[in-house]
Amino acid sequence: MPPRILVYSATAAFRHDSIEASIEALKAKQSVLDVDFDFTEDKSMFTDNNLSQYDAILFLNNSGIILDDTGKAALQNYLNLGGNFIAIHCAAAALRDTPFFGKQIGAFFDYHPDIQESVVEVLDKTHPSTVMLPDKWRLMDEMYNFESDPRAVGVQVLLAADESSYEDPQAKEKTLRHGSPHPIAWYQERGAGVESHGIAGRSWFTGLGHCIEIWSDDLFLGHVMGGIKWVLQSKTTRAFNANGNVGNAS
Repeated sequence: MPPRILVYSATAAFRHDSIEASIEALKAKQSVLDVDFDFTEDKSMFTDNNLSQYDAILFLNNSGIILDDTGKAALQNYLNLGGNFIAIHCAAAALRDTPFFGKQIGAFFDYHPDIQESVVEVLDKTHPSTVMLPDKWRLMDEMYNFESDPRAVGVQVLLAADESSYEDPQAKEKTLRHGSPHPIAWYQERGAGVESHGIAGRSWFTGLGHCIEIWSDDLFLGHVMGGIKWVLQSKTTRAFNANGNVGNAS
């Protein structure tokens, strides 16, 4: 059976007008990816029983506190059982009250300069989410700054924002805490949000994905699809491991 992914796009603060476009883009890629997506904004879907059928959970441009305590506990249990994790753009501004979520993403969002044409540098050309990208990728998107350096929890940075390619007036007044080079997309072979007794699946995050238009950009879609494919190959869920504790078994 194809891997099954829960795509969660609930928001409790700022809501991106690209969410609907991103959902349609992911739906259009289901057959190419050979996955089944389930889309929801219903936090009651986050129970142990329901999450156990998914090979990955994708947090899509969320914001604010979008899970209650029951949902947070179910997500923690899912990750402890080898579940895989994908997060896109504003998901880094969600669940700031939940430390394990911040570790599983890698870092929480701090602020961004005005949207403008910017350059992203590819630091690792071997990863499935970057092999299709030019070494210096020019695009229109938000260049996120983060509250901490994701490398502190063990991430491997894939893409870095070229800070010389765009204007960020606030940077002169703030202490930037995300380290250098400026991380904008990364992965974790073993998600840092998993408790010590758990089985860690993979985690992949991109800070890109703000604009409606970027969700019809072939390079960006290749970036996201590559991240999804890589996460699913963790061999910690039933997609590629019949003995996995979670994943599509139907």
